[in-house]
Amino acid sequence: MKIAVPVTSTNQVDEHFGHCEFYSIYTVSEKNEITKIETIPSVQGCGCKSSIAGVLAADGVTIMLAGGIGGGAINVLYNSGIEVIRGCSGDAQEVVKNFISGAITDSGESCHQHAAHQGEGHQCNH
Repeated sequence: MKIAVPVTSTNQVDEHFGHCEFYSIYTVSEKNEITKIETIPSVQGCGCKSSIAGVLAADGVTIMLAGGIGGGAINVLYNSGIEVIRGCSGDAQEVVKNFISGAITDSGESCHQHAAHQGEGHQCNH
């Protein structure tokens, strides 16, 4: 299993998926152990309009552990075969470990920042 996490330069889960600096990709064994961690730079731009879903899916990612994420980005990831778990925060590796152990579930809340960004040059059409 491969899990992606949008992260800051300090390996914290980024609060806004579409504006993160990097994605950490965690490879998890059948024994639920992290066996590999890779980092790829973020494609700049809104998550729903970037090519990141295709890039992650091509790499075998099936889970996205995110903080805040808009509905458009969720749809793009879902259509690429990636399940999104919202409401994550803190150290990315600890979040992945907690997800593997079953301690994290989807918060059900999408990003509320999109409404705040409308009219400030943010042109997402979800």
